[in-house]
Amino acid sequence: MSEQFSSLINPGIDEACELVKQGIERKRVVLIVGSCKVEYMGRASSTLDFGERILIIKVDGSIQIHRPWDVTPVNWQPPGCIFHVEVTEDGLLKIRAVRRRPHEIVDVFFKRIYLASTFSLLDEAEFSMYASEEDMQKAIIVEPSLFEEGFKVISYEKPVEPGFIDLYGIDSTGRFVVIELKRRPADRNAVIQLARYVEEVKKRSPYRSVRGVLVAPDLHKGAQTLLESLGLEFKRLDPKKCSEILKSRFKKTKLTDFILKGRS
Repeated sequence: MSEQFSSLINPGIDEACELVKQGIERKRVVLIVGSCKVEYMGRASSTLDFGERILIIKVDGSIQIHRPWDVTPVNWQPPGCIFHVEVTEDGLLKIRAVRRRPHEIVDVFFKRIYLASTFSLLDEAEFSMYASEEDMQKAIIVEPSLFEEGFKVISYEKPVEPGFIDLYGIDSTGRFVVIELKRRPADRNAVIQLARYVEEVKKRSPYRSVRGVLVAPDLHKGAQTLLESLGLEFKRLDPKKCSEILKSRFKKTKLTDFILKGRS
């Protein structure tokens, strides 16, 4: 084992527990492959019975549990989680991830582990996207469910006092939705920009509920906390997926045509 990484193949539960604890304490990426059960408690509750899965804990305090298929994790918690690792009385490795605001808990119980590894990784490269913000905008107009089911676009580049709202629409419950798009990981400035747009819309529609949603591939450190404090939301959207949708549909159609078609 080197200082950069530590790895155990078919370890015992106690041995794996110690490795995971050290990895989290030293702010390393933790990777576990094995048979686990997942329980979630928070705004709802769910249980996923035992199955062979991949667990990833990242240095930002996020956790993801993946099945052997699909790019989307079956359970996850965003950055900033607090972790507790222990061996239960019945001999399972228990990893608890606690999110403070809103209060949510994910418990993962491993009964067998095939691989447990921790890594000290360095990645300072700039992330290059596959699509522009305009492409992301077009893709949501073409396929509103990219944002969420039941969403309907009213307009794009809507002028308000601070600037232009990227997308403006109504959700399935009838609330106005203000969307700010970013093709790169969004920072605190993007959050503040969105907050200004939302406040302006609220002034114009004082009797309607208004949601503000930041849509981007990821968030910079500190942006999530600011979003929550301002009552705003974040939705992750992969620009590559947007690009693929536009390539397969309406390659030469103008943005205005998308809007007009949706209203007809």
